[in-house]
Amino acid sequence: MIGVGLIGYGLSGSAFHAPYVHVTAGLELRAVVSRDPAKVRVNRPDMRVVPDVTALLAKPDIDLVIVASPDALHAEHAVAALGSGRHVLVDKPFATSLADAERMAAAAAASGTLLTAFHNRRWDADFLTLQDLLASGRLGRIVSLESRFDRWRPTPATTWKEARSGGSWYDLGPHLIDQALVLFGRPLGITADLASLRNAAPAPDYFHAVLRYPDKRVVLHSTKLAAAHDLRFSVHGTDGSWIKHGIDPQEAAVLAGKLPGGAGWGHDPQDGTLVLPGAAPAPLANRAGDYRLFWQALARAIRGEGPNPVPPADALAVIELLDAGLRSSAHRVEVLL
Repeated sequence: MIGVGLIGYGLSGSAFHAPYVHVTAGLELRAVVSRDPAKVRVNRPDMRVVPDVTALLAKPDIDLVIVASPDALHAEHAVAALGSGRHVLVDKPFATSLADAERMAAAAAASGTLLTAFHNRRWDADFLTLQDLLASGRLGRIVSLESRFDRWRPTPATTWKEARSGGSWYDLGPHLIDQALVLFGRPLGITADLASLRNAAPAPDYFHAVLRYPDKRVVLHSTKLAAAHDLRFSVHGTDGSWIKHGIDPQEAAVLAGKLPGGAGWGHDPQDGTLVLPGAAPAPLANRAGDYRLFWQALARAIRGEGPNPVPPADALAVIELLDAGLRSSAHRVEVLL
């Protein structure tokens, strides 16, 4: 059994990590770092709660540390856990700077332990469906892809996440960037525009980034001022197009209190539309999404039975693009990679 320690019990720790540890064979949540034990024990009454990371790392039965603390602490907490010989999973964003990300990767290499990033949206229903579609060749050569995470949140919340450095670019951007890199690899350059468009927004709440490839363009877009925010993907190739509305249902299900699993888990009922020349637009059934696949792969990797589901090099590539996007927006230029 792999003993798990969780740093942080906010939305990420309580909804995206603890429930999945609970349902993954071979993983056992044994301690949580939190300044609010009562909050943890609302739904985990017997959980061992410790006041800080030092206390967690003093526990001999912790093999895997999940870093779900505020972004600015990711590097500090990950390096400390790696230095103590623990495997480490870091929530997104992996780090707040490229230098910190490189320091974390170096610490993992020095310790010989596993370091991974929580890019769970590789296992979204729509993204798995898109990967299958591209592999089939039905769209021909892809010439453009637009990937969107829009929201309708006109009033900024009074939380640290709303004021995080980089704003939504560092919140939602990692998901969109990682998916683009999985599909097409490293682009030649990035042109990004970040802006704060809501009244009194403490950090950017809008981004529009164009990744330039030799034979295609990939657009990553997000705004929190979109009353019509249903478009998720728009993909065009030399032989056809695929349009997808709606979002993977797994996040909403867990936030509603459901444990991952059971009949219909990860089923996205809003099929995409396949448009091929000479044929009527037709629905394309979605694959089921399943974030549990990440956790199962992580457990196998720790046991030495399979590869790291998201290697540090993948996490570094995302941070490189996040950093380049910030510089592009600040100087209003394309940043070459």
